[in-house]
Amino acid sequence: METLVQGRRGAVAAALAAALSVGMAPTAAWAAPGPAVGADRTSRSTARDDGWHGDGDGLELNAADNHAVDAFLKQAEEAEKEISPRVRAAAVLSEAELIGFDQRLKSPDSLKRKVATSMKETPGQTVDQALATMKDSVRYTLQWPDGKYTSGVTLAATLLSTWGDDAVKWSNTWDRPQGDKGINSAWREPRWGPSYEVQFHTPAGKKAQLDTHKIYEEQRLPGTPPERVKELRAQQDAIFAAVPVPAGAAGLTAPGSRAPAELSPPVPVAPPTTPPATQLPVG
Repeated sequence: METLVQGRRGAVAAALAAALSVGMAPTAAWAAPGPAVGADRTSRSTARDDGWHGDGDGLELNAADNHAVDAFLKQAEEAEKEISPRVRAAAVLSEAELIGFDQRLKSPDSLKRKVATSMKETPGQTVDQALATMKDSVRYTLQWPDGKYTSGVTLAATLLSTWGDDAVKWSNTWDRPQGDKGINSAWREPRWGPSYEVQFHTPAGKKAQLDTHKIYEEQRLPGTPPERVKELRAQQDAIFAAVPVPAGAAGLTAPGSRAPAELSPPVPVAPPTTPPATQLPVG
């Protein structure tokens, strides 16, 4: 059985690596980059000489820090062109639904608010130090039904690792009594410094995340009173507590190793006509 599993993984990796040898251009409709992103990604306040200012929340960036975030966003847009084909391939091969692909690039105002919050909460932190902690300027969400979740996550994560990306974060919250239910991972593409985010969800877990988004944002505002934060967290926890936990989800861990450096990241090939019969092990 182990030989069969290793053979399957080797065959998939070899086929996708061979496909890449002719270049990074997508080869099928499902692997196309989707609607243009980045065409209108300059925040409304970017052109202002005095930097960026939040919408009544007291957050701001001076002109130099604002420029640094804009440069970081441009770098993210370039990296996305190489990252997206791999993530789309992993989604197809693991039979995942790729959720919110059109929002794979974080908006300028959202990233600037996050950077400004980090700098405000950490006195003395530079904009470069704050940007180094940002793992979701490029982000993706893969979703499976409960019954396919554990095997789907295992295969998708193994493929990303096999293609050469390093898992630099793996937060599995399925077994936590409070808070989000799902897996939030971050990966580093070897030819680009910052990380990109991949969230692994079930439909119920993703819905709970969306339902609690405004609650989470209010918690994060610097001026939210502690009493209100406690109330908001209780509301959030109640929503997440109702999310069913798929069998085996709590034990999912990050792949333990990456492929040899000479193995290039893939261009997607046509998905198999029948789903894989064997679950690939993590690691």
